[in-house]
Amino acid sequence: MRLACWNVNSLNVRLPHVQEWLAENPVDVLCLQETKLVDEKFPALALQELGYHVWYTGQKTYNGVALLSRLEGVDPVYDLPGVDAAQKRFLAVTINGVRVVNVYIPNGSSVGSDKYDYKLQWLEALQEFLADELTRHDKLALLGDYNIAPDDRDVHDPAAWADGVLVSEPERAAFGKLQQLGLSDAFRVGNDEAGWFSWWDYRQGAFRRNMGLRIDHILVTDALRGALQNCHIDKTPRAWERPSDHAPVIAEFSL
Repeated sequence: MRLACWNVNSLNVRLPHVQEWLAENPVDVLCLQETKLVDEKFPALALQELGYHVWYTGQKTYNGVALLSRLEGVDPVYDLPGVDAAQKRFLAVTINGVRVVNVYIPNGSSVGSDKYDYKLQWLEALQEFLADELTRHDKLALLGDYNIAPDDRDVHDPAAWADGVLVSEPERAAFGKLQQLGLSDAFRVGNDEAGWFSWWDYRQGAFRRNMGLRIDHILVTDALRGALQNCHIDKTPRAWERPSDHAPVIAEFSL
């Protein structure tokens, strides 16, 4: 079973990229973030024609998440309890016995801002939701754009980013609390190397110079970690014409 996540930064613009990538990488489940589409304009048919069931929840211009699966799913949840339901950042579906949770965690704007406080509140609500879910699902995967680089290995220039948004201590502590629920960072299972990133700014030739951050993650329970075969970042689509600023993250399990 292959699970993937990808912040596409507008599905309206990046639909051809998603179609091409899935043709070359037929994953079983793909979680998309920043679709930026109201539900009425979501290209469900185009994705169903590729052999996927689709669930989605979106809004105009901002946010939006979608989940594509080759297998049927049950028990969808479209809003994270305890936070503003107008911001479409959350979607959970059970697929093949795995509770798949797709998140687009708020960016936070700048440390100390109202948006930063909202990010930390959102993360607290997510922790509460997952604590409850884990009482019912031993196989759970939390995929998406976390907007958090967990440690300095995940930052191209730790000194330049120090104490800023995406790397601040409260954000990293919140990431740690997710792990304390019993979730492992799939990419870090067997890979301690620095310099692996999933996001690169459009400016300053950041991708060409590999000036990035690893902020897109797949966290898994022990039951899935035991079945994990590999987890990697596919940088290929980031080099395509008019790319998303994020790259897909893929994890494969022997399920």
